[in-house]
Amino acid sequence: MPRSILPTEAARLLRDDGAVLVDVREPGEHALLRIPGARNLPLSRLEQLALAVTPGATVLFHCRSGARTAAHAARLAARVPGCQACIIEGGIDEWRAAGLPVVEEAGSPLDLARQGQITVGGLLLAGGMLGFLVSPWFHLLPLLVGAFLVFAGVTGQVSVMRVLLQMPWNRRFQPVLSARA
Repeated sequence: MPRSILPTEAARLLRDDGAVLVDVREPGEHALLRIPGARNLPLSRLEQLALAVTPGATVLFHCRSGARTAAHAARLAARVPGCQACIIEGGIDEWRAAGLPVVEEAGSPLDLARQGQITVGGLLLAGGMLGFLVSPWFHLLPLLVGAFLVFAGVTGQVSVMRVLLQMPWNRRFQPVLSARA
């Protein structure tokens, strides 16, 4: 199992020991915000992609918050046999909070998952509030949103993401965001 390390220790290993840094987020996430020098090896294609690392090297894995790397620690360690595998606690969020350098695409929008959460949450709140304040017919809106979420979960098709991609604030980043949708 990989050991968990703080971002400051990871930065030291990168600087002093020549450790290899691997970002397991999707390419779109990596393109919008990344740690300088990080290689992108998304979890969704982990088995398809080779990670060429010198035996005995230290390999540092990170995601956004640390949850993905923690959940897939054994799979990640298996990708680098003969190497010391480590997971950066708190991912790029903690790295950034520690004041360590990141590369961020200027003016980048929130990622699509967060935009979707905000949109769906807003629709649920609006339907509930309008149902109490204006007309009980507005209570149908949360029911329709719930049905939409069940459909999206069962089929794997999240059409709200396609709609969000067309929004003006996402158009400039559409190729990058589309890789994640």
